[in-house]
Amino acid sequence: MPPTLASLVHHSALKLTVRAGEDRLDVPVRWAHVSELADPVPYMEGGELLLITALKLDAEDPEAMRRYVRRLAGAGVVGLGFAVGVNYEETPKALVDAADEEGLPLLEVPRRTPFLAISKAVSAAIAADQYRAVTAGFAAQRELTRQAQTGGPEGLLAALASQVDGWAALYDASGAVVATAPEWAGRRAARLTGDVQKLRDRPAPASSVVGGPENEDRVELHTIGTGRRPRAALAVGTAAAPGTAERYAVHSAIALLTLTTERSRSLQAAEQRVGAAVLRMLLAAEPDHARAVAGDLYGELLDAPFRMMVAERVPVSASAALVRAEARKGAPPVERPSAAALAAADTGDPLAVLADVVESAAARAGEAVLVVPEGERLVVLAADGGAAAAACGEYAAALETARAGIREKVPGGEEGELVVGLSAPAGPIAASAAYKQAEQALSVARRRGRVLVEHERMAAGSVLPLLADDAVRAFADGMLRPLYEHDATGRGDLVASLRAWLSKHGQWDAAAADLGVHRHTLRYRMRRVEEILGRSLDDPDVRMELWLALKASGTE
Repeated sequence: MPPTLASLVHHSALKLTVRAGEDRLDVPVRWAHVSELADPVPYMEGGELLLITALKLDAEDPEAMRRYVRRLAGAGVVGLGFAVGVNYEETPKALVDAADEEGLPLLEVPRRTPFLAISKAVSAAIAADQYRAVTAGFAAQRELTRQAQTGGPEGLLAALASQVDGWAALYDASGAVVATAPEWAGRRAARLTGDVQKLRDRPAPASSVVGGPENEDRVELHTIGTGRRPRAALAVGTAAAPGTAERYAVHSAIALLTLTTERSRSLQAAEQRVGAAVLRMLLAAEPDHARAVAGDLYGELLDAPFRMMVAERVPVSASAALVRAEARKGAPPVERPSAAALAAADTGDPLAVLADVVESAAARAGEAVLVVPEGERLVVLAADGGAAAAACGEYAAALETARAGIREKVPGGEEGELVVGLSAPAGPIAASAAYKQAEQALSVARRRGRVLVEHERMAAGSVLPLLADDAVRAFADGMLRPLYEHDATGRGDLVASLRAWLSKHGQWDAAAADLGVHRHTLRYRMRRVEEILGRSLDDPDVRMELWLALKASGTE
C-alpha cells in the first residue's frame, strides 16, 4: 500500500515527532511538497504532505494560523511538516492549536532532517508500492492465464474474484448471465442485465460503473470482443474502487476473455462452414452423408426431431409503414413495451441479432444448433422443443410488442425488418420438405407484416387472412365491378343476392328467405349475374372465385 503519515513517523532515519492529529496518521501520502508561500493552495492537488519553515508566516499569530491551516485542510493537504531550528526553535503553539482544531496532522521535523530526505522517503515508498502492484499484477495475470487454460471462463472468473476480493460475472451477447464466481453472485449479476444491454448499444470497447457507496457494491461493466457488436460482457463487483494490482487483474481478464472470444469466433466460422455442408446434404436428400459430416458437432441434432427456420431481412418502405399504422388504428391499445422488448428491437442487423439469440440460448442449454447465413437470409436448424427454438419465439414476440407499442417508429428501419418462417417438426429424411414449409411460412409472414409465422398454425387457421393482398383485392374489385355498377343504377341488389345465395350453398328457398324475396325473384337475379359476368354459376370454380372475391373485397 502507499506510504502513510504513520509510516513516515516510524521511519527511523527521519526522527519525526507528532504534534497534532495523532488519530489521523493512517491517511495515504501522495507526495511531499515544499512551499513557503503564504497561500500555497493554488498549487496543491490534494493528498500532499506540505513541508514548511514558516519563512513568510507569522506562525505565532493564532488567527493567521487558523486561516492558514483551514485553507490547507480544505485543499486536501493530509499533513503539515514543520522544521524547527530554522526560523523557530520549536513548533509555535498557535500552529499546534490551529492544527488540533482542524484535525490536521502536524509533524515536527528536526534540524538534522532535511526536507529532501522526507521527499526521498515518500518517493521511494510510492515506487515500492507501484512495484509491488505491478509484480502482483503480473502474478495475477499468470494465474488468470493458467485458470483460463485449465478451467475455462469459469476458472478465470473464480481467479479474478479472488484477486479483487469481490465477485465476477460473464454475460453473453444477449445480456444473459453465462457464469459467475462465487456462486452467490448469480442473483446480483442477474439484476444487471438491463445495464449490460445498455452497454451493448455503445461503440465498443465500452465500460461503465454502476452502484457505489450507497449500494451493496461497486460494479464495473466491460464489453468483450473487437467487433462492432460486443460478443460478451464482464462485470466485476468490489466493495471499493480497485487499486493498481486489482486493475491489472481486471484488464488481464478482459484481454484473456477477448482472445477466447475471438478464437471462438474463428471456430464458429469453421463450424458454420461445416453446418452449411450438412444443410446442403440434407436438402439434397443425402441424410447419411450429412450425418457422417456432422459427426459429434451436429450429430445429436439429427438424431431427434428438429425445426427449420428461414429468416429474412425485409426493407421497410414509407408506404408499408403507413399501411401498418392505418391497420393499427382500429386495434386495441397496446401497453408500452418493456425494456427487454425495446432491447430486442435492436436497430442493428436483425439477422445477426437473431443468430446471437439462438446461439446463446443453445450454448446455455448445452444443445446443438445449426446456423447458416445465406446472404440476406439465415437458415437455422434447432431441436424441436429446445432452448434455441424457444428463444427465437420469445425474440419474435418481443419484436412484435415493440413494433406495436411504438407507433411513430419502425424498429430496424435502416437495416430492415426481420421476418421468420418456422417449419413443423421434421427429421433428416424430410429436411427438404421442412425447408419448403419454412419458406412458405416466411412468405406468409412477409405478406402479413408479421415477425414469425409457424407452418403448423397456417394449416390450423383460415385461408381468408391470406387474401389481404393488393393483387387479390384488385382481382376481386375487377370481378365484381359490373355487379356494383348495376346495383348503383337502382335496378336491383345483385351483390347482396349473390352473397346470400352462395352462403346458402345455392339453396333457393333458404337464400330467398334471408333476402325477404320470392325464390323466382332470386332466380331472375342470379340469371342477371350470369349475363353480366358472362360466367355460369353452375361451375364450382366460378362459385368459389366469386365467394373469395366477396370476402377479399370486404363485402362478406
